[in-house]
Amino acid sequence: MKTQVAIIGGGPSGLLLSQLLHTRGIENVVLERKTKDYVLGRIRAGVLEQGLVDLMEKAGCAERLHAEGIPHDGTLISYGDEMFRVDFTEHTGKPVMVYGQTEVTRDLYEAREKAEGKIEFNVEDVVIHGADTDTPHISYTIDGQAHRLDCDFVAGCDGFHGVSRQTIPLDVRTEYEKVYPFGWLGILSETPPVNHELIYANSPRGFALCSMRNENLSRYYIQCSLSDKPQDWTDEAFWQELKRRIPTAQAETLVTGPSIEKSIAPLRSFVTEPMRWGRLFLCGDAAHIVPPTGAKGLNTAASDVNYLFNGLCDFYENDSTNGIDTYSEKALARVWKAERFSWWFSSLMHTYPDQSQFDLKMQVAEIEFLRSNKAAQKAMAENYVGLPY
Repeated sequence: MKTQVAIIGGGPSGLLLSQLLHTRGIENVVLERKTKDYVLGRIRAGVLEQGLVDLMEKAGCAERLHAEGIPHDGTLISYGDEMFRVDFTEHTGKPVMVYGQTEVTRDLYEAREKAEGKIEFNVEDVVIHGADTDTPHISYTIDGQAHRLDCDFVAGCDGFHGVSRQTIPLDVRTEYEKVYPFGWLGILSETPPVNHELIYANSPRGFALCSMRNENLSRYYIQCSLSDKPQDWTDEAFWQELKRRIPTAQAETLVTGPSIEKSIAPLRSFVTEPMRWGRLFLCGDAAHIVPPTGAKGLNTAASDVNYLFNGLCDFYENDSTNGIDTYSEKALARVWKAERFSWWFSSLMHTYPDQSQFDLKMQVAEIEFLRSNKAAQKAMAENYVGLPY
């Protein structure tokens, strides 16, 4: 096969780029390692910045998002039994949209299938050849049969463990990483959310987050040890621990029920530079990871897609390489700001094994400053709803 843009990875960032390119008549093929059902079975974040909502509109995939998504004008932050609200629309004029990443992916798959877009599933043994030349190609197998895809450009949307980042030589790329000394135990339950907006809870027992997917599907998290396993936690033990970490008023009204999904996610901050090597471009988790505290993972991937899409349009429509030449620089400038916010918010809300009493007092003082200072709330709101592209 031959195409203009080969996209490795059939998750939301790869599909969004594929659909956006399609709207401008730019040919592309998506290569996905797993099945469609597997991709749609992954439970991920559900808070969308306005920039991502705008891109879904541009891709022609926002109808269900607007019908079923829940706009959130603010969020609640608690510490002990104290709680206050940060108003996003007051400080920025913009809300965020609560809409599951799985649903975003489902909408994009539907659009690509309707447009008869080319998506290859169960792709194995992917190797990117000649990324540093003008004629790259990709070799891969499906059911043991060899395939070759020639292309002008390769978009690596294949996540942290994918082949794309590893294709960039070690002497070219630099990696930065911070591993956090805890994880998040998350459950999904068919129960009404404890509150109509998210609650981020700082507690002496550790962090907790009360989130939702819709009016009858709740997503809750508690900070846990990296050595814990999901099976170590019964549903009853999870609910009891969650109640201990959120304010009493919310704990008393919390509706509990059996979990329909339970998992533990480690937390890390990670960035690789550069995000471009020759005609290979990295997008999303292939280039950077954030802790989920600030809901920046999918949203930062979307900003990468935005820069790359515009750069490729510039190349094909205006015969200009300016957009692709500045892609890495533009994407990384925004990535590092998202990394900073996620690191700051994680540092603010979690308990750390090596924290001294002084550190704990500083953490409370920082939260109380955020509670009382409009400028601090504005800065947080601007980052949470999403910095401009």
